[in-house]
Amino acid sequence: MSTRKTVLLIGGVDAHVDRFTALGVKVVLIQHPDKVTEHQTRAADVLLVVDYTDWDTVRPFAEAARAVYGVDAVVSLTEPGLNPASRLGDLFKLTDGHRHQVSRRMRDKWLMRCRLAEQGLPVPHASRVTDRASLDAFGALAGYPFIVKPVSTTAGFGLIRAESPQDLDRVWARVQELDGGRTDRGSTMFTVDGFLMESYIDGPEFSVEALSFAGRHVVVAVTEKLTAEDHFAELGHAVPARLADAERQRLTGAVEDFLTAMGVTDGPSHTEIRLSSRGPVVIESHNRLGGDHIVELVEAAYGIDMIAYGAAWPLGLVEPLAEPPAPKAAAVMRAVVREPGIVSAVSGVEEVRVRPDVLTAQVSVRPGDIVRPLRDNWDRLGSVVVTAPDTDTAVELCEYLVGEEIRIDVEPEAAPAPARVA
Repeated sequence: MSTRKTVLLIGGVDAHVDRFTALGVKVVLIQHPDKVTEHQTRAADVLLVVDYTDWDTVRPFAEAARAVYGVDAVVSLTEPGLNPASRLGDLFKLTDGHRHQVSRRMRDKWLMRCRLAEQGLPVPHASRVTDRASLDAFGALAGYPFIVKPVSTTAGFGLIRAESPQDLDRVWARVQELDGGRTDRGSTMFTVDGFLMESYIDGPEFSVEALSFAGRHVVVAVTEKLTAEDHFAELGHAVPARLADAERQRLTGAVEDFLTAMGVTDGPSHTEIRLSSRGPVVIESHNRLGGDHIVELVEAAYGIDMIAYGAAWPLGLVEPLAEPPAPKAAAVMRAVVREPGIVSAVSGVEEVRVRPDVLTAQVSVRPGDIVRPLRDNWDRLGSVVVTAPDTDTAVELCEYLVGEEIRIDVEPEAAPAPARVA
């Protein structure tokens, strides 16, 4: 009788499938029709192509897979798969029975704020958007600026900054435009299902990458983020973050308290947090790996493959980390951005990509493409990831490559010609 373990993997990318196959487990992959790749069709032992974000659709397929192949763990390492995977794990009695509840309040930013308030942890003023008047009432309570965001999307989609009472007509129009629809940038697998208002949190932004083992949280890395006040796009990440020891301890301690309060016990997490004038305040968190090349940065700087831990731990195939790792190098990602217009030429990408200190270099635009004004992560044009002995050196190198070695020539869009009066 075979002792080979079986994972029911919900969604994900090729690298997620590869980590499970490297463990020698049987991979039953339930993948969304829009996300199937040729590699996954070859690498997975079983492939079921269904819309796994629809519970009534995915449940019978998952139950059939369990009946035929047996399932030792249900896992997802990608945002849209977290809720269905946790719900199936609870249904199949492969968890403590509370994973779906935890996953829901991690994904839903309003539930997260309510949970933190119940647990006595720091939270900004927050409220649900119900109508136009609720914006006025919140502004009077929390002051300006304040942030309006969808409760359960990702990558900065739909975030709005309300600057003043006179700005609220614009904010309300944008809320009405987006609410109830699918995200139209990047992944279309998320539905905008309501908006949250919260007071603006000042201070530098970081993310904390952690692994949890039966309720014990181990911080693997603190990521320094490059952001700007006039948009919500993340412009870069640096690992390890340039922080004094006391600041690092404040951030990591706040995140460990946060994860415990939210009920997270196992697996990877990615928590975005600001070191504000009031102390560390969590912006949002995810019970999954960080995106935007963060896992590559962490592996380059610390030698820890967080995808491999996320795959192996639910199956009991890896020992827990005993303590936070020490950095052995630094790694930085910088986004490629340019002023709005029409791309006329692109060059330098291949030359940058083959450098020994470059892990990744990619650009998504070609001549003739439109460069949009920078609003969120979907407006970026590409990225470069580098390694260096220390963070300062890596930052300097990456900014040079993005700004000087990669050439993207952009011509301003011509203004429409004035109407001719007959």
